[in-house]
Amino acid sequence: MSLFKFEQDFAQSLRCIPISVRYKLDLSGVKLKLHQWMALTTDQRQVLVEMPCQSSVESAEYRQHLISLLREYCQEEAKLFEPDPAPLWESVDRIPDPVLSQANERQIEIPLEFWHSLPPLQRFALTKLSQSGHENRNFLPALQEFGWASALPTA
Repeated sequence: MSLFKFEQDFAQSLRCIPISVRYKLDLSGVKLKLHQWMALTTDQRQVLVEMPCQSSVESAEYRQHLISLLREYCQEEAKLFEPDPAPLWESVDRIPDPVLSQANERQIEIPLEFWHSLPPLQRFALTKLSQSGHENRNFLPALQEFGWASALPTA
């Protein structure tokens, strides 16, 4: 799993938590703070980027690996939560309201067919980038990167 183009400026050095890792945190039920992320070595962060986390077994292994890292390098217990059994981004039958709201603010219409065609990680990214309290400046670049031509600026 690689980094998205819209996050290259800050995630290439892994000084911020990439969307792909945030996705895995949601799947595995672990909260990770930036200071904890920064306490890990670059190699350890890269492992967290690359480590699989799709199946329930992989998710449990990811969770346990992160718990161990936080104990060893942060001397902290991981904050755990029960993953949402039906997260907003998982539905392909309905575009989440925060995503529609961000698109509407930019006068962009996102068809359900486009949303349906996106892989789960891209739907997760758009959902996270559209939620209040999150910096929304990467919403439009993400939408463009994911192939929605109507999100392109008009000349």
